[in-house]
Amino acid sequence: MQKVNKTLTVSQAFKDISLSFTRHPVTDDIGVFTNESAIKRSVTNLVRTRIGERFYNPLLGSSIEDSLFEQADPDNALVLEDDIQLLLDNFEPRIKNTDISVVYPIDTNELTVVIKYDVVGLPFPRQNIEFILQSTRI
Repeated sequence: MQKVNKTLTVSQAFKDISLSFTRHPVTDDIGVFTNESAIKRSVTNLVRTRIGERFYNPLLGSSIEDSLFEQADPDNALVLEDDIQLLLDNFEPRIKNTDISVVYPIDTNELTVVIKYDVVGLPFPRQNIEFILQSTRI
């Protein structure tokens, strides 16, 4: 008799609570984000968090917010891409195969960040997050 080796792929569901703590209109419970929207929210929050902003984890965060006032050059973009890659590798285990691009448009005070990734354990297509950071005057 021949032994059959079957590989099982276990899918997971991800759920995060809404940080605004708004109520769900039907269940009257705290609103939640599920699967890809929960992960997108988490990735965005991780990247937008400044280093040292979280009290009990001083290593969590990136220097992307502070880089808006740096000179726009390819070297700074590469440093930020590596910084974000390390951050996501360490603090977001629900994603893999990340591709990060940081672009400084010429003659603007803004920064464009594009993050592409695959979700671990779920059959979603490749996810894409893109946001633009701008310096503001107070």
